[in-house]
Amino acid sequence: MSTITPHRSIGLPQPRLHRFQKPRLKSHLFPLHSSKENSASISTSTSTSTSFEKQGAEEGIPIEDVTVLAKFQSRHNHIRVLEVSRRADHPLAGSRLLLLDTPGNIHSISHLFNPLTSSYLDVFATLPPIIPSGPIAILGFGAGSAARLILNLYPKTIIHGYELDPSVISVAREFFGLFKLEKQYRNQISISVSDAIEAIPTMADGFYSGILVDLFLKGSVIPPLQDKDTWKELKKKLDKNGRIMVNCGGRCVESEDPRRDGNVVKEETLKAMSEVFGKDKLFVLNLGGTKEEDSWVGLTGDLPDLEGWKGILPTALRCYVDMWKPYINVRNKYKYIRNECISE
Repeated sequence: MSTITPHRSIGLPQPRLHRFQKPRLKSHLFPLHSSKENSASISTSTSTSTSFEKQGAEEGIPIEDVTVLAKFQSRHNHIRVLEVSRRADHPLAGSRLLLLDTPGNIHSISHLFNPLTSSYLDVFATLPPIIPSGPIAILGFGAGSAARLILNLYPKTIIHGYELDPSVISVAREFFGLFKLEKQYRNQISISVSDAIEAIPTMADGFYSGILVDLFLKGSVIPPLQDKDTWKELKKKLDKNGRIMVNCGGRCVESEDPRRDGNVVKEETLKAMSEVFGKDKLFVLNLGGTKEEDSWVGLTGDLPDLEGWKGILPTALRCYVDMWKPYINVRNKYKYIRNECISE
């Protein structure tokens, strides 16, 4: 087991629900006029196989509780910024959401008074205590949800973000508080508007203590992450005891291309990682409680001291620690269990 690096953190309230790891709000479900028939038709289900009618009935957000703040097509993304009313009877109540693809996968979440997101982004925030002191790279910066949470918990962290779409950064500054975050941490956060994969050769070897990878395009984990050569290059950029944590997607993610099945892409991504880091140095965490809702995060390196890790994390994030399983043990035989981070 690896040692734990002390980090100063603050206490946070327990999140309500973690089944919305990368939920979808169908882009075609914004009628000009709401009615009783479509009042629950904005779906946030993480299931790609469940019928729309069932999604709306069980987990929908009433149309009157959602405001579209921005909607336009950039060079790379179909950008929509939504605001969910605080009155909504839903875990996403009071949040702002960034959607970047036609199926409507949520890529960033921001709550006004709570930095937690009830998503895989909260898992990303558990990384700093198990890596050496040093800068963290975020590949796929989005609207800065991961950066905001990490800086809130670990205020001395240095973050280098990489984001392909300049329009996403503009939206983040206008609607998600990124401008304020950059001002508050002016010497600690920098953002490169560039292709993260193409930027890898420009990164210094051994420079990063941690790398967070959240690279999606058109509703799918990007193809370079299924190539072991990409992971070989990323591994070179890590400090000796550094780690990479990756949003690998899963069945919960819906691609614009039906040939890019979320589960298959997830498996190919993890396989490529295991070939570089070793099957015994790759761990996986599944946020979904069912086979249809699965959403996976990968972590490289030796298994940390779990009790030491939990002891440093704020209470609301400790539930994730025991969810990590060795990749070699869970491949093709994972048992789907209720997510212990869910609070009713």
